[in-house]
Amino acid sequence: MPNRKVILNQEVDGLGAAGDVVEVRAGYARNLLLPRGWASAWSAGAEKHIEALRKARRAKQIADHDEAIKVKGELESTTARIDMKAGKNGRLFGAVTPALVAEALQTATGRDFDRRQVALTGHVKTPGSYNAVVRVGDEITAKIKFEVIGKA
Repeated sequence: MPNRKVILNQEVDGLGAAGDVVEVRAGYARNLLLPRGWASAWSAGAEKHIEALRKARRAKQIADHDEAIKVKGELESTTARIDMKAGKNGRLFGAVTPALVAEALQTATGRDFDRRQVALTGHVKTPGSYNAVVRVGDEITAKIKFEVIGKA
C-alpha cells in the first residue's frame, strides 16, 4: 500500500505535533487521521497552512510553558480519588482506565484533562494507591498519585 503525506492539525502520539508534515500509510490517513480532523491532505499549496500552524504552535508553547509548570506542581501535590464497585474478594468490577483517572483529576483540581494525557503504569484492578504520569505540556509531565476505593 502506498504512503501518503499529511499535515498534522494537532499533536498525534507517535507521529508528531501540529504543523508537522508526516508520511503515513494511505489507509491510516484515509480511515483515521483525515475523518477525525487530526490531519489534512498535503499539497504544494498547503505550505501557508503549515507555516500558520507552526507559528501558532510556537506562540502557544511560550504561553503554555509557564501554565504547564504551574499545573504540574498542582497535580503532584494532589491525590485523586476514584470510587469503584468491588466484589467480596476485593477485586474491582472492571479496571481503572485513563479516562477515569482524568475525570478524578478534573474533580480534584477543577481543570480539564483528557484521557490521552494520562498514562497508567500498569493494570489497576484492585483498590489501593497507584501512580500515573500526566502529560501537561509538550515536554512537561507530572507524576501523580491516585487512590482507588472499592465499594461493595
